[in-house]
Amino acid sequence: MLGMGASCSSGTPAEASAPTSGMYKLEIELKRGHNLAIRDRGGSSDPYVKFKLAGKEVFRSKIIHKNLNPVWDEKTTLVVDSLSEPLYVKVFDYDFGLQDDFMGSAFLYLESLEQQRTIPVTLVLKDPLLPNEDLGSLELAVTLTPKSSPIEEQRDTATMLLRRSWKRSQKQQSMRLTEVHRKSQLWRGIVSITLIEGRNLTPMDPNGLSDPYAKFRLGPQKYKSKTVPKTLSPQWREQFDLHLYEETGGVLDITVWDKDTGRRDDFIGRCQLDLSTLTKEKTHRLELPLEECRGVLVLLVTLTASAAVSIADLSLTPLEDPEERREILRRYGLKKSFFNLKDVGIVQVKVLRAEGLMAADVTGKSDPFCVLELNNDRLQTHTIYKNLSPEWNKVFTFNVKDVHSVLEVSVFDEDRDRSADFLGKVAIPLLNVHNGVQRAYLLKNKELTSLTKGLIYLEIEVIYNTIKAALKTVVPAEQKYIEEEPKVSKQLLQQNFNRVKRCIMVLFSYGTYINSCFEWESSQRSITAFILFVVVVWNFELYMLPLGLVLLLVWNYFFSSSREVAETSMEAMFEWEDEEEDKEEKTSLGKRKNGNSKVK
Repeated sequence: MLGMGASCSSGTPAEASAPTSGMYKLEIELKRGHNLAIRDRGGSSDPYVKFKLAGKEVFRSKIIHKNLNPVWDEKTTLVVDSLSEPLYVKVFDYDFGLQDDFMGSAFLYLESLEQQRTIPVTLVLKDPLLPNEDLGSLELAVTLTPKSSPIEEQRDTATMLLRRSWKRSQKQQSMRLTEVHRKSQLWRGIVSITLIEGRNLTPMDPNGLSDPYAKFRLGPQKYKSKTVPKTLSPQWREQFDLHLYEETGGVLDITVWDKDTGRRDDFIGRCQLDLSTLTKEKTHRLELPLEECRGVLVLLVTLTASAAVSIADLSLTPLEDPEERREILRRYGLKKSFFNLKDVGIVQVKVLRAEGLMAADVTGKSDPFCVLELNNDRLQTHTIYKNLSPEWNKVFTFNVKDVHSVLEVSVFDEDRDRSADFLGKVAIPLLNVHNGVQRAYLLKNKELTSLTKGLIYLEIEVIYNTIKAALKTVVPAEQKYIEEEPKVSKQLLQQNFNRVKRCIMVLFSYGTYINSCFEWESSQRSITAFILFVVVVWNFELYMLPLGLVLLLVWNYFFSSSREVAETSMEAMFEWEDEEEDKEEKTSLGKRKNGNSKVK
């Protein structure tokens, strides 16, 4: 027994002679939860986990929305001074704008853990106020190892510094990228996805419908589809590409959500696709059922091989290695002009730093990250938290399919619970690049029409085959599939607002006129209204109501047709007047020309 409701599933007894003081490294893997408590009205919860040690919060997990059996698969490493202090684990239900609901807690007693061994642990959650309530359990994997002494740590630090200096000297002597590192950084394929439709989705709105959209996640890459309003069988018809890395695995995670304006979107369902089971260079039509609810997603998925595209640090820049550069120049030399015509060249982008960015958070700071897009290729840097002058120092390498393409570099502010805030953007045509020159670019707005706050420092180098680039100019440009959702047109919104305003004013004028009949502003009008009211009340029958509506439609039909005739006659008159004015202008011009010719 590890604590209140906690048990070790390995069954190995703890070492009784283990010391309880000293420095320890505690590695925790938060795997999943089972049958957690319901805290939301929809019969679900949005759980996350807090770890506390000695009264201080040392780790907080991500939020899993609408799930009572969440899967976190998160790891953290803690430094523990003493084993006598237990680890306090608490689970909460996230509520936007409100206080989070308590879902249970448990203690993990570190003294009972066997050292230098990974132990599976199951923590049974309890509420001290309701000890008999079943709140579910958490599944962990814990590894406790003693740390080195301070002298040994200093020795290790000195050794690490010596190794770093040796690596830098080796880099100056033309360090070549190893094949293992190359495999861990490069794409091994492109996943082309066509989101066709959804069928029989779960209704989330009071009208029995939903406003569904889909989110795709493959490693660090994300894509969000457009929202299809008021339907349970949406037709998306969207195509986009994701890139498959060696280190991220091949599991595509898909979630479907219901769009709600003014409040948090409702979770409809999820499904996963293991891309390793699909045959390459073949289009697969898949119907994926959603887990935990009804509904099916229909996709077209194609796996294709990709040329070398990489993300690396500045210390591993491919083009700064002479051997790498010679190989790339030989690949795109004139002798290779008619081999692999689609591979025109490569572009290497060094994203160095930014300065003076816009403050997007309440604290006056931002959490900036950078996104690079070249046609349908999209790569992203890591996030620098609480900084307006971040330094990324990353190198991105793209394949160039068309030398007339434009490289777009955008800076965003990361927000944990909502979409990222836009901070600025630059667009750089590849033909305008000065190779190997570090430049500071002023950030602009999304439409690239005006400047925003901040600078971004980039160093770009483009290498391409001129013959392939010339042949590519006669081929249509690649269609960009990743598009933003259409925005609301201000002009259309203003027209609809004016239309509603006119209808309200007409109804208001009718109400004022009827009210004046009862206030005896005009004796003749009020007497007429009174007689009409008595006649209608005396003789009114239910069958007269639809008859009155029919008469109203007939009246509107004749009135609108007569008005259209009047408008067409007015338009014809205006056109005739315009024609007469054009004739007069032509005759006057002809007279002027004749006069000028006579003068000559």
